[in-house]
Amino acid sequence: MKIGVIGLGLIGGSLAKAIKTHTDHTVAGFDKETSVVLRAKLVDAIDEDLDTLQGCDMLILALYPHHTIAFLEERGHEIPPGTLVIDCCGVKEKVCEAGNALAREHGFTYIGGHPMAGIERSGFAFSTGKLFEGASMILTPNSDIDIEALTEAKKFFLSLGFGSIKISTPEEHDQMIAYTSQLAHVLSSAYVRTPKALNHEGFSAGSFRDMIRVATLNEEMWTELFFQNRENLIEDIDGLIARLGEYSKALKEQDRESLTAILKDGCRQKALLEQYER
Repeated sequence: MKIGVIGLGLIGGSLAKAIKTHTDHTVAGFDKETSVVLRAKLVDAIDEDLDTLQGCDMLILALYPHHTIAFLEERGHEIPPGTLVIDCCGVKEKVCEAGNALAREHGFTYIGGHPMAGIERSGFAFSTGKLFEGASMILTPNSDIDIEALTEAKKFFLSLGFGSIKISTPEEHDQMIAYTSQLAHVLSSAYVRTPKALNHEGFSAGSFRDMIRVATLNEEMWTELFFQNRENLIEDIDGLIARLGEYSKALKEQDRESLTAILKDGCRQKALLEQYER
């Protein structure tokens, strides 16, 4: 099978490397930076330039959401009918709405996707074929998806080392990602901006490092992701602010009983999460 990977950043580059490591598929790659394509060929992450969409059995779009939509709008007519197109965007509602409509118009098969793996760095230089080992791959197929195409997609991603495939709707995906990923990045960014952070040496350990880890991010990409999922993220930020207010109120009022109850509730919730994950 010939697979075209469009966008050779952290995710696209890692997918290309994983395909080359785990399968016998041919990988053709494209990136707006020609130097990245050259480097990808030099390290055998791709076999060839993606000069044409003709001849590709599968296309993986590892681009920002607005670039993904723009690519499908501008070049969807070049995608051969029957080709399986999967995007890797961190938000799904608007991308899938456009992807499904253009797939119906041009005859290719489209499935929304989101690999749940990453690091704090971006770019091909930090890509690795091991990035997805044991990770979850979320797929958000349209209700009328051909079951054989969906089965093919599931088998493909499992062959790259993903540990599980989660089937979701774009709406559910964006609601959950606002909480599990985007809110965590907002909190880490806000936490590390505290003036006292610069004086942490000698006063910090694992909890500090855990809190600041995802404050290192690609600000342009995450700004786009936040705005694409604006309503869900606002709801979760406001909910977090309200919960933090409970701790502040208990301390201001010297209400030890309420604070103890709040902390106990947090411990209980964490225990439930650990039980669920086993």
